[in-house]
Parts: sequence; C-alpha cells; structure tokens
Amino acid sequence: LLFKEFSSTTSTTAVGTVTSRVTKNGNAIMEKDLLNHEDLAGDRGMVDDIFDETYQEKEGPKPPLRYVWRNIILMSLLHLGALFALALIPSAKIQTLAWAILCFLVSALGITAGSHRLWSHRSYKATLPLRIFLTIANSMAFQNDIYEWVRDHRVHHKFSETDADPHNAMRGFFFSHIGWLLVRKHPDVIEKGQKLDLSDIKADKVVMFQRRYYKPSVVLLCFTLPAVVPWYFWDESIIISFFIPAILRYTLGLNATWLVNSAAHMFGNRPYDQNINPRENPLVSLGAIGEGFHNYHHTFPYDYSTSEFGWRFNLTTAFIDLMCFLGLASDRKKVSKEVILARKMRTGDGSHKSG
Repeated sequence: LLFKEFSSTTSTTAVGTVTSRVTKNGNAIMEKDLLNHEDLAGDRGMVDDIFDETYQEKEGPKPPLRYVWRNIILMSLLHLGALFALALIPSAKIQTLAWAILCFLVSALGITAGSHRLWSHRSYKATLPLRIFLTIANSMAFQNDIYEWVRDHRVHHKFSETDADPHNAMRGFFFSHIGWLLVRKHPDVIEKGQKLDLSDIKADKVVMFQRRYYKPSVVLLCFTLPAVVPWYFWDESIIISFFIPAILRYTLGLNATWLVNSAAHMFGNRPYDQNINPRENPLVSLGAIGEGFHNYHHTFPYDYSTSEFGWRFNLTTAFIDLMCFLGLASDRKKVSKEVILARKMRTGDGSHKSG
C-alpha cells in the first residue's frame, strides 16, 4: 500500500520537474507550481484538471442570462418537499432515520470517491467491483451521470473562476451554489468542455453503461429504493418513507456538494495559495465528507485525499484507504510533505492550518 509522491519544488521528481510560473486566474495574478505535464499525463493518464494559464476571457458585454424554467420549477418543488420532510422527522421511526443517513453516505461516496477523486482526477485506481459500487452510489446521488460530472468538473479546474468555469464563484454565492443550474451555460463553458480529452472516461465501460441507462437508474436508486425499503421492511408510512430517505436525503446531498462550489470558494483561510479563491472550510468538509479542504485541492488537484490531514474531517479518504486495504483500490497519489511545506511558505496566507 505504498503511496506515489509528488515531491520537491525545485528538482526533478518521480513525475517530472516542478517549475514556478506566474499565471492569471480571472483578475487575480498568482504564482503556480506546475508539474511537467507530459510526466504527469503519463502517471495519471490525463492533465485536463490542471489550470490553464493561457485562457483569456472575451472582451465586451457578457451574454444575457437565459433561464431554464424547468430546473427552476423542479428545484423549487424539491426544496419545498425537503421542508415538508423536516416536519415529518419527529414521526419517523429510528430505523428510517438511520436508513436515510446510510443512503446519504453511500450517495455522497458516489460523488466524492467516485466521480470526483477517481474519475475526474484519476488520483487512485479502482477495481471493477469498486467501480460498479461507486457507479450505483453515483446514480443514487443524482447529480448528472459520471461522464457529464467529470466533464464539468475538469472544466471547473482548468478554467477556475473565469467565464469558462460552470459555477464561477466570481459571479456570487447564489450563482456558484445553485444558480448555475438554473440558467444556460456561458458559451465558453460549452466551448471548452467540448475540447477536453475525455477518452479515459469514454473507455470505461462501467461509466458509459451508466450514461446509457442513467434515467432509469436514478428513478430506481435515488427515489424508489430509498423509499421502498422502510415501507416494506419495517412498515414505515409511505409518506415518511418517500419524503425523508428520498427527498430530504437527496436535497441535503445536493446542497452539501454545492457548498463546495460556493462556501468553500468564499469562506475560510488559504494556507497553500492565497492568490486563488478556494478556501479551507471544515464545516463544508463535514457535510461533504471531506471535500472542504478546497484551497489544498485546487493547489494539488492530483492528491487522492484532497487534504494533507488524512482522515481528519475526511470520511472519503478513510473509505479509499479501506478499499486499498481490501485490495479493491490502489495507486493513491499523494503530495509529499516537503512540497506542501514549501508551497505554504511561498504562496500561503500564513495560517498554516486547516479551518
């Protein structure tokens, strides 16, 4: 269970030479550590989650907002249903509440350990049984199929906080949280997304199977299964069975993920790179089972743990480590302590801690 390390900020490493460049991220000028892209590509099989310093936003007025009324209506109804579900909690059986928590954790892993750390960043390798489990969990999460999730997330990293970022935090908290789903994408998001190399995702038969049958898998795994189990096995009310383990659990899962795009880009400290927006936010990490160490993650997107602190507020890292122990995962990518410390001292905000 050996880790591959990306080490040394100034010399040749196991994956190439680390260099320093001055780059532009939106309106912010920042100094970045960059691994040699060819070596990194050879090690992970992709580089499209590395920030592209050559991108320039188009001059002139921004395109007008085009509302997606279907999404506005459905999201409004979903959140009203979640409020109704909160009122039902005192009437629910303890088994139902426990089942809802279990469904939340499983679906969250489908995003964090699955579409994020495995497929978007290729920060570790998973066997076929684990990939199947994470795909099932991902359909339970219902946050777009893995292929689409990966495409949008790689664009987010490659063009972070620019017009080509799907949930550009420079457009405000509401937009980066949920608003980006209620309007048409900026043309640059579409253009850049079409140019990404997604051949690794297309080559994964499990991912493409899910994409082919995504809608029925969501109906079954996100809504039907969570609702039927309490009703069938311990005679829970069908109303409570549907609104708590399905609707409320789903709504909380969505907002936990969205907070990574919004709160973790606005609130918290920046011990690794003070020149970029993403922050360290432990509250987001608690809700998103480890995804709130966001200044670290955008500084070192190839680290499987998205944090230097191991299991601390990071259930996803513990899960991946367990999968490695069981032989279901391998080849975890981890940044060396020397590189982390050097980066803190050079571009951090001086806090040198999480939170």
